[in-house]
Amino acid sequence: MNGAQALLKTLADAGIEVCFTNPGTSEMHFVAALDTEPRMRAVLALFEGVATGAADGYARMAGKPAATLLHLGCGLGNGLANLHNARKGKVPVLNIVGDHATHHVQYDAQLQSDIETVARNVSPHFVRTSASTAALCQDAVDAIAACMGPPGGVATLVLPADVSWGEGGVPQACPPLPPAPAPEADRVQAIAQALAASGRKTAFLLGSRALQGSTLQDLSRIARHTGARLFAEVFPARIERGAGLPPVERIAYLAELASVQLSGLEHLVLVDAKSPVSFFAYPGKKSDLLPAGCRLHTLAAAHEDVAAGVARLLQASGAQAAPPLLQAPRRPGLPQGKFTADKVCKAIGQLLPERAIIVDEAQTSGIMLPLFTAGSPRHDVLTLTGGAIGQALPCAVGAAIACPERKVLALSGDGSAMYTLQALWTMARERLDVVSIIFNNQSYAILNVELQRVGAAGAGDKARAQLDIGTPALDFVQLAGGMGVSARRAATTEDFVQALQHALTTPGPHLIEAVVPPTLTGLKLRVLPHLLQSLAHLPRPLAAALKRGIAP
Repeated sequence: MNGAQALLKTLADAGIEVCFTNPGTSEMHFVAALDTEPRMRAVLALFEGVATGAADGYARMAGKPAATLLHLGCGLGNGLANLHNARKGKVPVLNIVGDHATHHVQYDAQLQSDIETVARNVSPHFVRTSASTAALCQDAVDAIAACMGPPGGVATLVLPADVSWGEGGVPQACPPLPPAPAPEADRVQAIAQALAASGRKTAFLLGSRALQGSTLQDLSRIARHTGARLFAEVFPARIERGAGLPPVERIAYLAELASVQLSGLEHLVLVDAKSPVSFFAYPGKKSDLLPAGCRLHTLAAAHEDVAAGVARLLQASGAQAAPPLLQAPRRPGLPQGKFTADKVCKAIGQLLPERAIIVDEAQTSGIMLPLFTAGSPRHDVLTLTGGAIGQALPCAVGAAIACPERKVLALSGDGSAMYTLQALWTMARERLDVVSIIFNNQSYAILNVELQRVGAAGAGDKARAQLDIGTPALDFVQLAGGMGVSARRAATTEDFVQALQHALTTPGPHLIEAVVPPTLTGLKLRVLPHLLQSLAHLPRPLAAALKRGIAP
């Protein structure tokens, strides 16, 4: 075997079944070797950001890594944004980056760059350039172990061309991963005592591994028994929700609204989550959102066994017999009247099929989505973990390949969609069952909100033009058609409902361009900063009511 052939056998033996590729000259021996390994599915992307985002979405739903194949430092750079999202979500991704042959590096050819330095931004715990064909497969085994964790993350293996083409490659078996340590008994007992003493002044903040399966059910039992509240991170990598599952309130994106949710807490228990902070800094406002005097506890950190920690707390708190609080089935009804982003969310809540996967990058257009889908049939939601836009369409590609029997909905703003629109081509090529819904409000609407919140003075026509993407108007129907995806434009509520019904009942990729006004505009946009600033000075019940009105 040459190095590439041995590497692919090593990956397949380890259970890695998919590689999302955007190759170049340095990767040609790896590309040729794909035909020697029938267990490896190779999925071509037209842009590296699609390949990396797809690997992220695949891993979130499959529970194991996919590989990427990227071309040199420039290709890695093109894929960084979605690798950043994977890093923030602690998602396992095996990132393979081709490099020049080792003897060619000294000549500083046109595409020569410092790949390892670029990679450390998104895979801080494992970056390695394989030095020889003989060492390559052991390097791959080490990379797989690093990306699987705990905690999971991005591992980058740099593959020089001569290491790939060199003879004498020897596949290596991956040893069993060491089990994650369970939280110490004393720590669990201290948390149980805090829950018993404080009741409703205590809350849990949950990350992705705590928002799924029996672990979520057990946390609901504990919360119901002790009176604690359940919160989810602003952007969890994956959350299971819907009818028959415990409802969990996500922390709001806007720091002022998050502070209302957390107000009055005496104890906050972290489960695979970090202490809440503001997404950005704002003049005169705190970055740390933990209420004054609130004590922070960690039941299970990112490197620990979350399920074991929750099971121990269930017993320590005496909540084994408590029934979990479950969401009742509830559909919001089909929307009518003037077409808005809220009507899109309501239609999704009414028509969402069982076990659907929603990849949510709707931004301001999706404010009402959690409310309208709360009682829909059980489903998964994947969110924008790192805040780097352009995730929804690629992530949906990966989710659809991981779960081909499930319907995937990718919700994206128009600006976000244009970052990685090439994902539509991969959807068509692979015949993926994805419904892409593009909220076309002709603006970077979230930035209009932020322009008001940061208090940027003197914003006039030139400033506002940087947030306006309506001139010339984007035509997503033509763009989708040009990449082989069936597409329809919806300018009325009735049009959208019909288009969504058709897309949900017809296999294959579909795109719906929802032409809607911005959710926050005019007087509502101008008043919002003042309303947010007032929340800290209002009685808690009134502040909570206003929070629900702004972002349910």
